[in-house]
Formats: sequence, structure tokens, C-alpha cells
Amino acid sequence: MAVSASSGLQSPGSGIWGQIQQQQAQRNADQAEQQARSLQARARQAQVAADRAQENASSLKVQSSQAQGTAENARRGLVAMKSQDDMLVQLNQQVGQVVEAVATQAPAVQVEVAAPQPVTNAFGQTTGTLVNVTA
Repeated sequence: MAVSASSGLQSPGSGIWGQIQQQQAQRNADQAEQQARSLQARARQAQVAADRAQENASSLKVQSSQAQGTAENARRGLVAMKSQDDMLVQLNQQVGQVVEAVATQAPAVQVEVAAPQPVTNAFGQTTGTLVNVTA
């Protein structure tokens, strides 16, 4: 007669051993889910930060373009001022040459400056003869 071996051991999927495995699997699943939620929150925060950085980059790009335009205008103004200064120097030189040429060719002229004549105002007072120096 064959003896059946029924030692009372249970298969791995049943009894206390099965419950322990099931609890461990549940804990692992809970931890994985919590970690997933945490990573999703961090991803949202990173996206918000990236959006802010993009807006900041756009703003800086606009400011950079404006600064470049201002610099170009300043350069143009500087060139215009330099050109104007050069023209004034040339004009002064030409005026000096004309004055010199006229001075050497024209006879000396004496100019007399007449003293200002007094004027009578509407009240019959003579004006233009005294200067009030009191302040």
C-alpha cells in the first residue's frame, strides 16, 4: 500500500504564506503609485518652471532687440554729429580764408557808434538816459 505524503505544508499561493505575499505585493503597488504621483507633481512643477523660463527668454529677446535698436540709433547719431563737426570745421576754415582774403584786399574802414538817443514814453518821461542798477 502506498503511503500518501500529507505533511500539512501548504502550497505557496495559499494560507499564511500567500497572505504575506499578497500584502507585500499590495505594499509594493501602493509605494509605486505614491512614487508615480510624486513624480507627476515634480513634472508639473518642472513644466511650470520651464514655462516661466520660456516667458523670461522671450522677454529678454524683446529687450535685447530694443537695446540693439537703441545702440544702432546712437551710432547713427554719432556718425551724424561727426559729419556735422567735420562740416563746421571746414566751414570755419573757409570763413577764415575769406576773412583773410577780404582783410588783405579791403581798405581799413572806421566805424563810429552813435550814443543811443533818449526816447519819450507815453507819459512824457524821457527813457534811455539812466540805468537802474538797484536790485
